Amino acid sequence: MDTVAMHISNGIINGSVAAIFAAFALAVLTLCVARGRRDLDDRLAPMAGLVAAFVFAVQMLNFPIFTGAVSGHLLGGALAAMLVGPWVGALCVAVVLVVQSLVFGDGGVAMLGLNVTNMALIGTAVAYLLIALLLRVLPRTPAGLAITAFVASVVSVLTAAMAFVVQYELGGTTDLGGGIGALAGTMAGFHLVIGVGEGLITATTVLAVAKVRPDLVYALRALRRPPVSAPAPATVPGGAR
Repeated sequence: MDTVAMHISNGIINGSVAAIFAAFALAVLTLCVARGRRDLDDRLAPMAGLVAAFVFAVQMLNFPIFTGAVSGHLLGGALAAMLVGPWVGALCVAVVLVVQSLVFGDGGVAMLGLNVTNMALIGTAVAYLLIALLLRVLPRTPAGLAITAFVASVVSVLTAAMAFVVQYELGGTTDLGGGIGALAGTMAGFHLVIGVGEGLITATTVLAVAKVRPDLVYALRALRRPPVSAPAPATVPGGAR
């Protein structure tokens, strides 16, 4: 059976489950287009192109799992979320997945909705939620930014992998060996290693951009901490006498 990197190939998930996730992915991507238009400007548009090209390149590194029935690779969702935001970032990853499926046969066309849901939507959304949280509690230093990028990458990769496990439980048609617990354990262990590698690449890339042009890092612009206002002067109830 010819299959692909954390992309799901045709035949692994049944048609009804694939159709449900295709409809879900289309609806969310439509929302991403509407929201992404608000963010696009002369600064973000070229960055989005660069991010899509980078994600395409890193996703070409495939690591087989289950004797080739499924495999893993870097996702790029955390990098996209940090540099161009969740809406445009999800679109960048989705475009890469569509091109890989239609042009290179990397991922089944019938499974495209599943792959987009896992990697473009869930992976990017989870990454950005963590980025938003960590950038509010960690110092805005190179170390804080690196930790944010690293943690968001690892968790987003693991979450996308677990999304596949859920989809397989809902409509898996191919025997991948063992039960659902064994599948989850294998996917988690394998993608933890992948996530660490992706985290290091993401942290290094984001730090390089932030050092030269911090204004090009979407997360640093959009997630500014609110200024601390001075406390209001105390008043005496009833007014001064």
